[in-house]
Amino acid sequence: MAVTGAVLVLFLVGHMVGNLKAFLGADSFNEYASFLRTMGEPLLTYRVALTLVEVVLGVCIVLHMWSAISLARRAGKARPVKYAARRKSQANGYAVHTMRYGGVIILLFVIYHLLDLTFGTVNPAGWDGTPYERLVEGFAPGRWWVTLFYVVAVVMVGLHLRHGLWSAFQTLGLASGRSYRPLKLTAAAISAVLVLGFLVVPVAVMIGVIK
Repeated sequence: MAVTGAVLVLFLVGHMVGNLKAFLGADSFNEYASFLRTMGEPLLTYRVALTLVEVVLGVCIVLHMWSAISLARRAGKARPVKYAARRKSQANGYAVHTMRYGGVIILLFVIYHLLDLTFGTVNPAGWDGTPYERLVEGFAPGRWWVTLFYVVAVVMVGLHLRHGLWSAFQTLGLASGRSYRPLKLTAAAISAVLVLGFLVVPVAVMIGVIK
């Protein structure tokens, strides 16, 4: 679960940086999108490298979900009888609900996001539109509900990531003594940067900064 999570985090960082190119204008953003499809040429043919990346990401998502389910089942088998006294804890409260239900929201969002901005199926600009045109049309003020869904999903990604990073620090035995608070702040800071980095683009489109 940690390995697949790390791969997905690296993807998010790269994806966020690429999205921010929208502030540099249509040409810069479209060139970035073109690079994704032509990277590896001439050694590799058109879109082969991108397809390999997509396959790896897809496998990581499936394995990440499978790991989560397996760990949950293992925990249940380890303690088949519930404790007599119910005690509020991070594991049984906010964190579990965020990881479980947030993961479902994120999965639904990824599917819609691909149909909208990658394939153009549900995007007003359609398949023939440039990546920049699909971006601007996809988050246009008239499609506020898409932006709202995007905001909710990205916030869920942030909460998911924050808890995942913190859990990884604990699992590796790093979160102890003096490192406890700094690492907790580090997990929160990384998550906040990614959330803000992803949200600034659709918000900029909504208010007309990117057009």
